[in-house]
Amino acid sequence: MPSTKTGPAELFYTDQGTGDPVLLVHGLACDSHDWLFQFDAFTAGHRVLAPDLRGHGRSSAPAWGYTPQEFAADLAGLLDQLGTGPVVAVGHSLGGNVVSALAVARPDLVRAVVAVDPAYGTSQATAAALANLSEQLGTYEGNEIAATAFAALEPSAQPWLRSWHGRRIMGMEPRVLAEAFHRIYFGDGQFGVRPASDEFLAARSCPVLAVHGSAELADWERSLCAHPASQAVAWPGAGHWLHQERADEFTTLVLDWIAKLPD
Repeated sequence: MPSTKTGPAELFYTDQGTGDPVLLVHGLACDSHDWLFQFDAFTAGHRVLAPDLRGHGRSSAPAWGYTPQEFAADLAGLLDQLGTGPVVAVGHSLGGNVVSALAVARPDLVRAVVAVDPAYGTSQATAAALANLSEQLGTYEGNEIAATAFAALEPSAQPWLRSWHGRRIMGMEPRVLAEAFHRIYFGDGQFGVRPASDEFLAARSCPVLAVHGSAELADWERSLCAHPASQAVAWPGAGHWLHQERADEFTTLVLDWIAKLPD
């Protein structure tokens, strides 16, 4: 499988299928295997690029560079090297922030965004609780604490799915896990927490499909999407890994939406 140097990071990625390009971006403490549930259907009609973000999977882990914007810069470098042209950028959780950052910084590279239960739109009250978790992730038991916290996000998932996610968290390099989590919600340039989320996301000019587990968040994001082809849907009762727990429904939703995008 190929890898490429983008700035200080060497990114592992897969490149399969032919047709209009789709970029699949995983979330925190995950890797490109997260999209196995979609690969066959997506590659049947599209060129599918699935990278491991820096510090994740088989990509390298530089000493710095774990903001959504820096992850996005890596992906811009990859797309530029491959000459893909504009992609439909699909991102889960942290990946939803990353593809949004890519759409804002490099609109020439993003035809549309699909944000899957993204890690933005967080309230100030929730951010206060996340600040405590962020501090804990920097401790000796940080990975175990993260595994417990992540398990609470998927109460409806099958046991094997929760086990898979937990084992990958335990295998993460602790400094990467702690830094990447912290920079989603805190520090200069964060847009995980409102009102910073509102201002940043309103700068996305492309069509956006947002899939949330919360009807309130879907309504909120709908108000930020300026393009008429945008859509925000809610799947109440689903866990955080929507694209895995309801894989067939998710795949159909995304492919049907892509097929209707304006040229």
